[in-house]
Amino acid sequence: MTDFWAALLNTISGALIEANALTAWEAVAVVLAAGYLVLAMKGSIWCWFAAFFSTAIYTALFWKVSLLMESVLNVYYMAMAVYGFQQWSKGKQDELGSAVVSWSLTRHTQIILVTAAISGVVGYLMSNHTQASYPYLDAATTCFAVMTTYLVAKKVLENWLYWVIIDLISIYLYLQKGLMLTSLLFILYVGMAIGGYFLWKTTMREQSRALSY
Repeated sequence: MTDFWAALLNTISGALIEANALTAWEAVAVVLAAGYLVLAMKGSIWCWFAAFFSTAIYTALFWKVSLLMESVLNVYYMAMAVYGFQQWSKGKQDELGSAVVSWSLTRHTQIILVTAAISGVVGYLMSNHTQASYPYLDAATTCFAVMTTYLVAKKVLENWLYWVIIDLISIYLYLQKGLMLTSLLFILYVGMAIGGYFLWKTTMREQSRALSY
């Protein structure tokens, strides 16, 4: 019995240490992710540095809690941080390249239909061939986030509207997995995404007026 209680205490102690370590890394990732969004709203190229390091941490965290597609998504985010930095760097040299643009409703409808179809296929495969939690929701947030991150790199105004929906679904997923700090971050993200939309819309109008002179 003594060995049993000793083993139990060691297990509990190890779990607490591991949980504290995860929470600490999660806190760092949250700060960097919030920094990314604030800088992105302002159109600062430094947002991509914060994005790279926050997503590197989240890649490991999501794999740990079996949100497999979320983990894979963050590997993609790391690559897109590099791509976004390159695209925005070009924009600094070419005024047209740095301009905020708006895509038509028809184009967005096509994007939504194609992305939804892909996420359905991915969700089905995950549901039947992996141990992933919430496979269809996980796949949907992942596929739409992949597409939307590309829109951010291209400075498409409507990216912020996609993020509002993605973030709301993500909040549910993270709450179910006990990632409380990340859930709070994504609640903040929803508000900031709305703010980002109006901020970029104002920027687009100012750019249009500048080009008309």
